[in-house]
Amino acid sequence: MHTLGPDPSRVFSPWGHIGMKRRAVLQAGGALALNGWAHDIVLGSEIVAVRVWPAADYTRITLESHTALAAQHFLAHQPARLVVDLAGLQLSPALREFASKVGPGDPFIAGMRVGQFMPHVVRLVVDLKQDVAPQIFSLDPVAAYRHRLIFDLHPLIKNDPLLALLRKKTQAELDFPDILGDFIARANPTEKAHQRHKSPTKPVQRLLVVALDPGHGGEDPGAVGPTGLQEKNVVLQIALQLRDQLNTIPGMRVFMTRDSDFYVPLQERVRKARQVQADLFVSIHADAFFKPHAKGASVFALSPGAASSSTASWMANKENGADRVGGVNVKAKDASVAHTLMDMSTAVQIKQSLRLGTEILGQMGKVGTLRKVQVEQAGFAVLKAPDIPSILVEAAFISNPQEEAKLANPLYQKQLAQALATGIQRYFAKNPPRPQRDGL
Repeated sequence: MHTLGPDPSRVFSPWGHIGMKRRAVLQAGGALALNGWAHDIVLGSEIVAVRVWPAADYTRITLESHTALAAQHFLAHQPARLVVDLAGLQLSPALREFASKVGPGDPFIAGMRVGQFMPHVVRLVVDLKQDVAPQIFSLDPVAAYRHRLIFDLHPLIKNDPLLALLRKKTQAELDFPDILGDFIARANPTEKAHQRHKSPTKPVQRLLVVALDPGHGGEDPGAVGPTGLQEKNVVLQIALQLRDQLNTIPGMRVFMTRDSDFYVPLQERVRKARQVQADLFVSIHADAFFKPHAKGASVFALSPGAASSSTASWMANKENGADRVGGVNVKAKDASVAHTLMDMSTAVQIKQSLRLGTEILGQMGKVGTLRKVQVEQAGFAVLKAPDIPSILVEAAFISNPQEEAKLANPLYQKQLAQALATGIQRYFAKNPPRPQRDGL
């Protein structure tokens, strides 16, 4: 164990030797600091589980307990660390194994230590690899979860995803003379010949950005199949295969709202796509229903009013509830996205989204069953970018044993990704994007 340093953040009676007088002074100071929240302490709280979700965007620490936890925190420096005091707790096996939850590849956490700071206060010290802006909030019980205390460790300086995309461009893409012509040739050879007889148009000479959004993630597993296959995992695998296929196309780059197992709030998914000035937004999911015989893929676009069917409305309500399970700091929500206005630009977005969805459905019908042969519409939160054609793809019913088996098959995942890639290329061939855009 580490020798305890000179500041209170390192005072744990189980570790190192500290003079009794100094320890008494520090613990007295701690008692005074905790006085202000003593009324929040609920003795006998029990930790059900501890989880750590590392990601390049941020790392999340979750404490799940039978009753709501009261916590105070502060940041310490040289070295950087987050110190959290948890009231009403005694050290337990679940808390003691906290340190083992941190992997060497975590971009934010170097290690974690825990000790009994006071009789009913457990102190957690998170050693940091970089300075962070922590968000700490609690979540009420929902789905299979009990009370959760969440620590989100965000970097002080966030990466610029648009700049990252620009850095990935190759010289070949910069010099590629006719991106649109390549899409036409790949998507439909007969359209290539037809295009030559039309009046010449200015070629699209910029990077095309497709935002891929694997649904759920982290604390939110999404739907779960009969054998335990989790939606969050299978849609990520499909999205990664689709990314790799699209990135081989000259002049095109994929931006992922998540590329590993962590949760991204619904509004943040939309914000990310707009930040990189995406030309398309494709959210990938795996459907579920309480009757196991339900089957077939479907595609949804945004609706400016009522949903196109009761099923579409039910699906939108289910998907829009993901934030309650995934866990969102309500105070940090972006109000500018929360209240998207249905204006003229949204009407154009919906029109283009329906065209994109039609191309996708046509290709998906070649590799599997379709639940409906037309694009459905409903008020999905992730489809509300007013300036980006956006669709939500339900690849299959994970609740159907036969379709769950297909979704778990890497070959079928590859076929689905290829169908989506072809549909995207056909859409661009028929609906050329605007030629110029700042930065890309």
